[in-house]
Amino acid sequence: MNLANSTIKASRGDRIFMLGVYVFLAIALVVVLYPLIYILSASISSPKLVNAGEMWLWPKSITWDGYTLVFQNSKIWSGYLNTIIYTVLGTALNLAVTLPAAYALSRSDFVGRTLFVIIILVTMFFNGGLVPTYLVVKDLHLINTMGALILPVAVSVWNLIVARTFFQTTIPRELQEAAQIDGCTNLRLFTRVVLPLSFPIIAVMALFYGVAHWNSYLPSLLYLNDAAKYPLQMVLRQILVLQEMTAETTGAAISGDIAKAMNSKAETASLLKYAVIVVSTLPIIAVYPFLQRYFVQGVMIGSVKG
Repeated sequence: MNLANSTIKASRGDRIFMLGVYVFLAIALVVVLYPLIYILSASISSPKLVNAGEMWLWPKSITWDGYTLVFQNSKIWSGYLNTIIYTVLGTALNLAVTLPAAYALSRSDFVGRTLFVIIILVTMFFNGGLVPTYLVVKDLHLINTMGALILPVAVSVWNLIVARTFFQTTIPRELQEAAQIDGCTNLRLFTRVVLPLSFPIIAVMALFYGVAHWNSYLPSLLYLNDAAKYPLQMVLRQILVLQEMTAETTGAAISGDIAKAMNSKAETASLLKYAVIVVSTLPIIAVYPFLQRYFVQGVMIGSVKG
């Protein structure tokens, strides 16, 4: 009997199970895909139809006024530039702190590494809280500065542990010993040998930290007073707050002309909101496909093994 040409017939239970899997995946696809399609459609649809609930999937009364407003709004472009700066500098600092620390903790000859790992893990489960963190940032004179958005989040314990596991399971100890026999110092070993072999975890860490910086708005809400330094997410928040306040004011007992003006302003804010959401997510969507291979590889190596 030729086993290569033989086929194994799936049982009835297997077919029912696979059918359930496909149904579940289809439902998950709809749940994930619908908000994306809705936001994209709402960004080019008439705000009156969107607010009235008449547009629920495909765009209606297509208009590009939202994107026109985005490209003409200087605050949005300023927020975009600030977000890019915060993301690039913040991610660079995160990598500069996380990778060397993770490599040091992965070395079995590092004296006291177990104690350091325990201390670091405690900070992941127990946090000082918002008020102490704010007082520390204030005492360091970082209020209304770029450092307030970057320095307090210089390292993530979870990312540190994932990178440490990657180094432990991927970089052979024999390779490190051979480099040391050849007279390679620890710093040179890390920069010349370890880092070139660690591009998957570097890509994963850059993606994790970059997305976190890009979507962050709470630190800017707490520590920034100058609107010129606001990131894009804070600008978007202001648009959302303006829309809610305008909608509440429009519902009050005011004159017809003022109500029409307020309603028009609310429609403009709604249109601008969806357009900004689309524009703000495009960079992440554009970058992710290029890092997806390393993302999956690095996460599986860093979190499953060891």
